[in-house]
Amino acid sequence: MKRTPDEMDRMRGAALENVKSILAARRRAEEELLQAKEDLEHNTAELAHSLSMIRATLDATTDGILVTDDSGRVRDVNRHFASMWRVPADVLDSRDAAALLSWICSQVENQADYETRLADIQGSDDVETFDELRLRDGRTFERVSKLLIVEGARAGRVWSFRDVTERHRAEEEHAHFAAIVASSNDAIIGVDLQGVITSWNSAAERIFGYTAAEAVGQHLAIILPPDRLEEEERILSQLAEGKRIEHFETVRVRKDRRSIRVSLTVSPIRDASGNVIGASKISRDVTERDHLLAREQAARARAEEAGRLKDEFLATVSHELRTPLNAILGWAHVLRRAERTERTDPRERHAVEVIERNARAQARVIDDLLDVSRIITGKLRLDVHPLMPATAIESALDSLRPMADAKGIRLHSVLDSHAGPVSGDPARLQQVVWNLVSNGIKFTPKGGRVEVRLERVDSSVEIAVSDTGEGIGPEFLPHVFDRFRQSDASIARRTGGLGLGLAIVRHLVELHGGTVGAESPGPGQGATFMVRLPLRPVRSHAAVSAADSPEDRAMIRMPDLTGFRVLVVDDEADTRDLLREVLEQCGAEVRDASSSEEALEAVKAWTPGVIVSDIGMPGVDGYEFIRCVRAWEREHGLRIPAVALTAYARSEDRIRALLAGYQVHVAKPIEPVEFALIVAGAIQPGDARP
Repeated sequence: MKRTPDEMDRMRGAALENVKSILAARRRAEEELLQAKEDLEHNTAELAHSLSMIRATLDATTDGILVTDDSGRVRDVNRHFASMWRVPADVLDSRDAAALLSWICSQVENQADYETRLADIQGSDDVETFDELRLRDGRTFERVSKLLIVEGARAGRVWSFRDVTERHRAEEEHAHFAAIVASSNDAIIGVDLQGVITSWNSAAERIFGYTAAEAVGQHLAIILPPDRLEEEERILSQLAEGKRIEHFETVRVRKDRRSIRVSLTVSPIRDASGNVIGASKISRDVTERDHLLAREQAARARAEEAGRLKDEFLATVSHELRTPLNAILGWAHVLRRAERTERTDPRERHAVEVIERNARAQARVIDDLLDVSRIITGKLRLDVHPLMPATAIESALDSLRPMADAKGIRLHSVLDSHAGPVSGDPARLQQVVWNLVSNGIKFTPKGGRVEVRLERVDSSVEIAVSDTGEGIGPEFLPHVFDRFRQSDASIARRTGGLGLGLAIVRHLVELHGGTVGAESPGPGQGATFMVRLPLRPVRSHAAVSAADSPEDRAMIRMPDLTGFRVLVVDDEADTRDLLREVLEQCGAEVRDASSSEEALEAVKAWTPGVIVSDIGMPGVDGYEFIRCVRAWEREHGLRIPAVALTAYARSEDRIRALLAGYQVHVAKPIEPVEFALIVAGAIQPGDARP
C-alpha cells in the first residue's frame, strides 16, 4: 500500500527519534563504563596498597610468619620466617610445601615428634595452639598457630614463630643462680642501703635461727650484737661508694641469743644503670673452726709422734733381725771357705748352703718390708749414677744361681752388654732383677727354665724375665703388681712370700722413669715380665771433663736438658724456686706458674717440651689442669709429656693422675737429682727441641 507523504514524514521522524535515543543510551553506557573503569582502577590501586601494607606489616614484625591453606600448602611467608629458619632461596622461591617442610624438619631436634605434632594441629579444630621447638643448633622457638576463617569457612592456618633462646638462657641462669643460693652452706643475705633484709636463704635460717618469713623486712640489727652496730654502719657506708669488702671475721647473734663467730664477705648490688641499691652478704659460721683447729693440731702431733715411734720401731726391728742374720751369714761364709780345705762330707756342705740360702732369703724379706714402709711414706730414695744395666743384672743372677740350682732350674741369660747407659741406682736395679728372677724361680717347677734378656728397643733398654712356670690367670694379671696380692693366698698354697716383691719392682722402675708389665698365656704356660728404662741423655764431653771439684763431680749425675722448655706449676713459691734452680742447672729453659689458669695460658703461648705440675692447688687442681691441656692438644695435634709431682702418694692417687693424663706420678719429697732424671726420662731423646 502506497504511503502518503505525511506518513512518510512521520516514519522518518520516528526513526530519527529512535536513532537519537540509541545514541543517547550509548553515550550513557560509555560514560558508565568509563566510570566503572575509573572505579575499578581506584579499587585496584587501593587493594594493591592494602596488600603492600599487609606485606610491609608482615615483613616488619619480629616474629616469623607462615600462612598455609586448609590442605597445608604454603600460601605466604614473611622475611623474618625465612631468616629464622635459614631457608635457602631456592626452597623459598619454589613455594613447594614439601621442600619447605623437609627443610624445617631437618632443623628441629626431634624430627619424628615435630611431624606428628604438625599433623595433629593441621587435622584439629583448635582455634589456637602453642608449642616450643628445640632446634639442633641449640635455639628455642615458640610456635603459635591460629585457625584462619574466611566467610565462615576454614581457610587454613597462620603460624607465628618467635626466637626465645636468650630468654630461656636467662631463665636457666636465674634458676641456676637461685639453686646455688638455696643450696649454699653459707648464709647469703640481701640488704638494702638502710640495712633492711631483702633476701634470706636456707643456710641463713640454719645458721642464725630465723626463718625467711621472720627475717625479710627486718633490720639487720636482729643478728648484730650491740657493740657491732657501728661496724655495720661503716660497712653500709663503704657499700654506698661501691666498695667490696673482702672476707673478715666478726661476731653475730643467733635468734636464741647465742653469739657465733662468722667469716663475712660483702659485695654491692647494682641496678641496671649501675647504681648501688643494696648488698649481698655471705656469712660462714666459723665458731667450730678454732675447736677443730686445736683438735687437728693435737691429732697431727699424735700422728707425728706415731710416725716417729714407727720409724724407731722399724729401725729397731731392722737392727734386731739383721744382727742375728749377719752372724748366721758370716759364719755360713766361714764354713763354706773352710769346707774347701777341711770338710768333705756332702751333707755338711749341703747344710751350710741351705743355711746361707735361707738366711739371704730372710734378709730379702726384711728389706722388702722396710722398702714397702718407705714407699708408703714416700721416703724411698735412689742413689743415681750412669750405669750399664748388664752389670746389675749379672750381679743379681750370680746371687740367685744357688737358689736355681737347688730347685733344679736352668738359669739362662742373653745380655747385650752395649745396651745403655741408663741413669739409675745400681743396688735398686739389681733389686728389681733379683725380685723378678726369684719370682720366676719360685713359681717354676723342677726341670724348668728362667731366662733373662737385655736389649735396646728404640730409645729404651728392655729387660725381659721369662719362665716356664705356673703362669698367671687373666683375672689376676691386672693385679699382679699390687701390694699383698697373691693369686693363691690360702694357707695351703704351694709357694711362700708376702706378695711384696712385684709391688716393689713397679715402684722402683717408676722411680727410674721406666715402665713394667706382665704377660702370660694363662695358667701352666709360664709368664714374662718386661721392664723398660729410658736411655740416659748424653752429656757433652766438655761438661764431664770439667768436673774436677766434688760439687762438679756430683753434677755429672744430672741429665743434660739444654734447650728443652720445662713448665713448672706449683702454688708454693719455695717449691717453684727449687725446681727452677735444679732444672736450670741442667740447662733447661724454665717458666713457672702459680696456678692452673696461669699455667694453661703459658702452655698455649709457649708450648713447653715437658710439664711438671703439682696436684693439690687451690681452685682448679692439677687433675683438671692436665685434662684442659690434653683437650687443647687434641685441637692442635700435640702431646706434651707431663709429670705429676705431688704430696698425694697413695696408689689410688697415682692411678688417678695417670688416668687424668700424666705420664709419671712422683711423690714428694724428692731429691733434686732424682727429680731431674725423672724429667729427663719423660723427654724422649729423639724429641725435637723447641
